[in-house]
Amino acid sequence: MERKGFLTKPMLERVPEYLEYLNEAIKHGIQNVSATNISLALGYGEVLVRKDLAGISGAGKPKTGYEIKPLIARLESILSPDGGVTAVVIGAGKLGKAVFDYNGFGKYGIKITAAFDVDSKILSLSSTSKPIFPLSELNSYCLYHSVNIAIITVPSSAAQEVCDIAVSSGVCAIWNFAPIKLKVPKSIQLRNENLASSLALLAAQSTKKDSLTHVVKNSP
Repeated sequence: MERKGFLTKPMLERVPEYLEYLNEAIKHGIQNVSATNISLALGYGEVLVRKDLAGISGAGKPKTGYEIKPLIARLESILSPDGGVTAVVIGAGKLGKAVFDYNGFGKYGIKITAAFDVDSKILSLSSTSKPIFPLSELNSYCLYHSVNIAIITVPSSAAQEVCDIAVSSGVCAIWNFAPIKLKVPKSIQLRNENLASSLALLAAQSTKKDSLTHVVKNSP
């Protein structure tokens, strides 16, 4: 079993790749696999793969490695604890719809099942036929469907208000894209994504690299 706090973001990003490789191996009748096989197939260092798998499922057996089916079950339990995590998007504008319709979250056991907005013109269905409801229905929807995560993509002026509604609706975590610092109870996990500052940081790093290249090229 993995130690508490063992899962890191880079490791979690590798789990779907491990699963894809193992599921393909099962199709070919392979029952056991070694960390060496996985590292060669996926291009990761063997030490890294061994560390990941040891944290997830303990050490493999000498000569036989890991039994694939139990390892798949363990990896799937990490991505989909208790059958998966349900999320909703609050704010169905351009950014909200992009997040809402992105299908990559499923690899991590996350199901975004609905979006909410105050604009009656965009209510109905998204481009992937998922429902967009009035914001007034957020509370009842979250309580009925046991929603875990609220993804906030509204303007900063409305972010705290919808955050408060989401918290009162029983969500456990907030993923905030609004450029504002939200206030949440200590029991709520909060992740802020400031797209502008992230891009500005990349721009600054890119400028420094270009400047360094210029200095090197023009050095005597």
